[in-house]
Amino acid sequence: MAVIAAPHPAVTAGADDSDAPAPRLTVIGTGYLGATHAVCMAALGFHVLGVDTDADKVGKLNSGELPFFEPGLPELLTKALDSGRLRFTTSFADAAEFGDVHFVCVGTPQQPGSDAADLRYVDSAVTELAAHLRRRALVVGKSTVPVGTAARLTELVQRVAPAGRDVEVAWNPEFLREGYAVDDTLRPDRLVFGVSSDWAEQRLRAAFGPVIDRGTPVVVADLTTAELVKTAANSFLATKISYINAMAEICEATGGDVTRLAEALSYDDRIGGRFLKPGLGFGGGCLPKDIRAFAHRAEELGAGQAVGFLRDVDAINKRCRVRIVELVAELFGGDLAGVRVAALGAAFKPNSDDIRDAPALDVAAALHRLGAQVTVTDPVALDNARRSHPELAYAADAMSAARAADVVVLLTEWNEFRLVDPGAMGAVVAGKRVVDGRHALDPARWRAAGWEYRALGRP
Repeated sequence: MAVIAAPHPAVTAGADDSDAPAPRLTVIGTGYLGATHAVCMAALGFHVLGVDTDADKVGKLNSGELPFFEPGLPELLTKALDSGRLRFTTSFADAAEFGDVHFVCVGTPQQPGSDAADLRYVDSAVTELAAHLRRRALVVGKSTVPVGTAARLTELVQRVAPAGRDVEVAWNPEFLREGYAVDDTLRPDRLVFGVSSDWAEQRLRAAFGPVIDRGTPVVVADLTTAELVKTAANSFLATKISYINAMAEICEATGGDVTRLAEALSYDDRIGGRFLKPGLGFGGGCLPKDIRAFAHRAEELGAGQAVGFLRDVDAINKRCRVRIVELVAELFGGDLAGVRVAALGAAFKPNSDDIRDAPALDVAAALHRLGAQVTVTDPVALDNARRSHPELAYAADAMSAARAADVVVLLTEWNEFRLVDPGAMGAVVAGKRVVDGRHALDPARWRAAGWEYRALGRP
């Protein structure tokens, strides 16, 4: 298949169409991806049952409480629960009885001591669900998995399910950006359907009818290609980010200005400006572990040389964090013992409380290990940061964190940090030094207020 399909006439959820009634959906796994998908599909008018083995999480979701921060999602959760179209359970038997299309949204973390993806949660969820599937149904993977997983799960499902070959597996990779997940679910830039039959494609079209009706392009492909789309997309984005950060190192060595360099490159239509922003690099629960798992799987398949550059991409990304620590140390002659640091940011990106592989916390912890007295602030991620790094000090806001600081280090580009008044902050610090780890501040504005401004790759 592997073709771009034009928007297809689709069944609207709740519509009275005897030929293709709107399917009832289940979402297996209620972490970031699963909870977002369940809530948004209910908001589109589908009847949705979310499933998780964590009874405490299920209870909180049924009470309208999300286990993570995501703008706009709490309000949609409340509306969906009130509408009666959404509920959550721990019962796979209930899910199998309820659903026509089952979305698998469990995590695929990195295996301990390996770059490989840990598929135990996917295997467990699919096996448990399959054991109760007694009628024709579609199991749809959304988790990011190594290529070949869908084919393996097809064999597993059809062997375990009482309905046997009446159960099919499809793949529908997700492309959510934390902080924008609601819009990315309701108005995605594309939908990818990895299917093995026309029936599976039509089931997916019915499950995404309201989204397709808005003109969203649909790419219909085989299972293997659909699996590769997500890892290929993440690898490309990671490469672009690491590329401009490599250029920042070159600019640092030569006296060039990486921001002007990036601006000039962005006008080339073949390159574009998105993700061409220098800074601390990428983090979170997707890009770092996904590119490592992709490279690992390619090596297993004998194609490791083809994506060997991803090891360099990963290394450049890790080096960004080291370089920021070195830049802070340079301001104090290389000795950070006793230096008071205000670290603005803990989450791996703005509009999120996610601290998984967060560059901000890595830098803050590294500065602490070198003897600095580090105080961290973040609008929403402080509780998660405290649990992960109890050795650091914390403050409720930027001005409190900066009080008596010798240097301010911007590590997550929250708007409230971008908009800090350098004059007001200058009145509370001990030394007017700022290291802009995200190239998010206006150097002229801060220098005009008497600050020594530094950022990697800027003269």
